[in-house]
Amino acid sequence: MNIEQMLSILDADIVERLKTAVEIGKWPNGVALTQEQRQICMQAVISWEHQHVSEKERTGYIDKGHKEEGEECDSHVPEPEFQPIRFV
Repeated sequence: MNIEQMLSILDADIVERLKTAVEIGKWPNGVALTQEQRQICMQAVISWEHQHVSEKERTGYIDKGHKEEGEECDSHVPEPEFQPIRFV
């Protein structure tokens, strides 16, 4: 079975089960996923979501925010009251 055939039979319920299996590392019956099964499930979930789910609702979506023209990111310099502890 190729990826297109697999995606054609998936629905939202099956995709949720695949996501849960990947998250906890086992199938609903308790059997552990192999590394290959985990990879295939992740690929199926991501591919299915790409076709059926809006970008902001997809697995792994990171909101990068919005900056106005000339606006810069906050400084990442630690504040003086929170100094890192150094062990020697």
